[in-house]
Parts: sequence; structure tokens; C-alpha cells
Amino acid sequence: MVARLDLARPVFPRRRRLVAIGSVIHLARGKDVIWGAGVNGKMLHALGRVQTLDVRAVRGPRTRERLLSLGVPCPPIYGDPALLIPHLMQADHDGRPQERDIALTHVPNLNDRESHGPVTLDPRSSLEDCIDRIRRSELVVGSSLHGVIIAEAFGVPAILIAPKHEDMFKYEDYYGGTGRQSFQVAGSIDEAVNAELNDPPVFDPAALMGAFPVDLWRA
Repeated sequence: MVARLDLARPVFPRRRRLVAIGSVIHLARGKDVIWGAGVNGKMLHALGRVQTLDVRAVRGPRTRERLLSLGVPCPPIYGDPALLIPHLMQADHDGRPQERDIALTHVPNLNDRESHGPVTLDPRSSLEDCIDRIRRSELVVGSSLHGVIIAEAFGVPAILIAPKHEDMFKYEDYYGGTGRQSFQVAGSIDEAVNAELNDPPVFDPAALMGAFPVDLWRA
């Protein structure tokens, strides 16, 4: 009797996982595969057991430099997977661009969330609500890195507000991975609204998608 293989489910070697988004590389172990994840600047001391990782792509050059310094091979393929969201969403049937009928959206980091009135998007909202609000905005500001990333993925200008509880490592990593060595950092919503806009990201979706570890889904 021949066993049937369910190709809809990933076939992982023992204890091998895909680590794909966020500042979570310090949580990876063994021969886990890294695709688009980054190093957490607050957890640099916890990177002692990453030498055997299988790295296909990382969020940005700061993560790559840190991994190389630890002896981990790391290709210069950059990008946060959230940048691919527009490529995964179904395009409008009539081909028209998304209407931007919201002047301003403020997206705080989870640890910075406070009541800021109607312009603030709660980062705990559903993914669908977050994407819809961000892509309908004329300007996005805030300390949420993925608020900035999703906005830029859809071509919406975004200004980072300095986080109160996060290390700047991950922000510098993302901007560096999208071709920008300098970027605006505001101290408040009002300051962000009046800041000079950043250059748009330089990003090759084909390179990141081409590095996706499809081999994990093959017997």
C-alpha cells in the first residue's frame, strides 16, 4: 500500500521551520529557513545559536551584516515579505487605482498605542481592516514598522514617528534594504505631517519571491 502525500501541507524536515517576517531571527533554531525576517536590535545577545540557519533572504543589510559577523552565510537579497502584499491581493476588476479618501492615518507600534482620536488605526485591528485603511490614506505616519511598510508597498507616502519602546535597528534595516541610507524620523504626528517625504522604496519583488523556499513544500 502506497502512502498518499498531502501537498497542501508543508513537508518539513524534523525541527525545520520557515521564519519569514518580523524581528524574530533570535527565535530560530537548528536548520530553520530564514526568508525576509530580521534581527531584533533589543535581542542581539540572543543570537548565539544561529550558525546553522539556512538563510534565503533577510529584511535588510543590517541583519545581513550581523549574521555574517556570526559566521552565518547570508545572500544580499533584501525585503520584508509585507512588501509583497499588493502582489498577492486581487487587482481591481476595472483596473482603476485605489481611491485615497482618508487624509491621514496614524499607526503606532503595539507598545506605543495610545488614544489619538479618529486618525489612529489600532494595530490590533484585523489584517483586512489595517490594509484597507492604509491603502486608502493619502499619508501614513507612526512608529509601526509594518504600518510604514504596507503604506509604501501600496505607494502611499509614510513618515516614521520615533518609537518610545523600540530599538532603531529594525527601522534602519528596512530602509537600508529598500535603498535608503537616510530617512525622516518625526517626534510627533504634527511633525510627521509637516515633514519632507522620503524617497520611495527601491525594491525588486522578483528577487524576494524567487528566494522563497518552495523546497520546504516538496517531498
